[in-house]
Amino acid sequence: MYRKLLNITLILTLLLSAVPVAAPVFAQAQMSASAGDITRYLDPVSGMTADDAVALALANNGELLAIRSEVDASRAMIRQARLRANPKLSASGTKQIGGPDKSGMAEVMLPLELGGRRAARIAVAQRELEVREFDLANQERIMAADVRLKFGEALAAIRKLDVTEKTLTAAREGYQLVTERVTEGKIAPLEQKIFLVEVNRLQSIREGAEGKVEAALFELRNMLGMKPEQILRIRGDFQNMIAPPPQAAELTERALRDRPDLQGARSFELLAAAKIEQTKSEGRIDAGVTAGYQRMDAGFPFSGYDEQGMLRPIQMLSNVFTFGIEIDLPVRNRNQGAVEAATFEREAAIRRIEFGELTIRREVASSIAKYNRAARSLSIFQGGVRDQANANLQVIWQTYELGARSLLDYIAEERRFLEVENELIEAEFETYSAHVEMLRAVNAPELKKK
Repeated sequence: MYRKLLNITLILTLLLSAVPVAAPVFAQAQMSASAGDITRYLDPVSGMTADDAVALALANNGELLAIRSEVDASRAMIRQARLRANPKLSASGTKQIGGPDKSGMAEVMLPLELGGRRAARIAVAQRELEVREFDLANQERIMAADVRLKFGEALAAIRKLDVTEKTLTAAREGYQLVTERVTEGKIAPLEQKIFLVEVNRLQSIREGAEGKVEAALFELRNMLGMKPEQILRIRGDFQNMIAPPPQAAELTERALRDRPDLQGARSFELLAAAKIEQTKSEGRIDAGVTAGYQRMDAGFPFSGYDEQGMLRPIQMLSNVFTFGIEIDLPVRNRNQGAVEAATFEREAAIRRIEFGELTIRREVASSIAKYNRAARSLSIFQGGVRDQANANLQVIWQTYELGARSLLDYIAEERRFLEVENELIEAEFETYSAHVEMLRAVNAPELKKK
């Protein structure tokens, strides 16, 4: 056993001696650097909550603002559809070549829009507005869930950074203790070098963890409509997330009733039916009434005496009122092809409704199963993993101080503890995200709570 330990010590000494002389200097510089301050990202008092983030995203997100403008455009199209057809005015005149005859005429034509054309046009515009409104509601549902998920991702990254920071701080304190013991001659310098490698490793992990925090917050800013340079601090935790969800049948019924994407699909089917009626109405008989005024000035190449006995050219001046009706006869084109196309569109909409209902049932069942498993995993972690790992780490450090354990034993246990802490945060985030997915699948009011 002694020979085996001697061989391990010799190998570690050779490996560490191969490290350039500048490495300990760099490590010392890292050791003296100030610890990262997570208060740049987390403010337990005045930071932004998940509900605040959702409200800000729904108000400022550029994509949602664009869809709202499209909804306003659809409302304007309803006002346009209600307007009646404009009358038409035509004017013409004639002049005899080489003669005195001439005439002028003005005529007004008013389309009647027979066959329910106007009502069908209004119905189509109203259905298009409904489709746009449900699309907006669905995008808000998706955006609210995405913001909550990104918020949870950022919070989990901050939690991991905090754990890494605390572990690094403890490692630095341990390094100082080991350095003092080496100076006093109580332990070999090799242990100081081993601990130095571990401190540098934790410093590297910490830098990567902070990079993930910054990336998640940049993405969250983009969702909220914030500029990258704007300050964003969040607050919240993953506590009190384990709760039994409602029955699957109840959630499925709510989802089939309240999901805006399914409501939009149903409205699209009604829109297709309205388009069928519109194309049929445009293929029916139509008419327009006309009325006009005509003034004719005609004469002959002769002269005659008027009532005063004066010789004048023979000329006739007349004023004529005209009226009539124009009829559009749908003899050849009754929009047969357009009606057939609209019918196929309606059938496609019906198929999408059926598939949408099937998809929603699957999403609800999947989200419930995922949440139940994630909550069970988190419960196991909280009850039988984390506390025991922390206790193990403390015991091994104490036994190391007493000389009963090696430094490598403590470092190995420290790494296991860091893994357990990160896995616990992952379990909390998985439970949180599964809960958000369940809210999104059902379109629960809590999803967009402001």
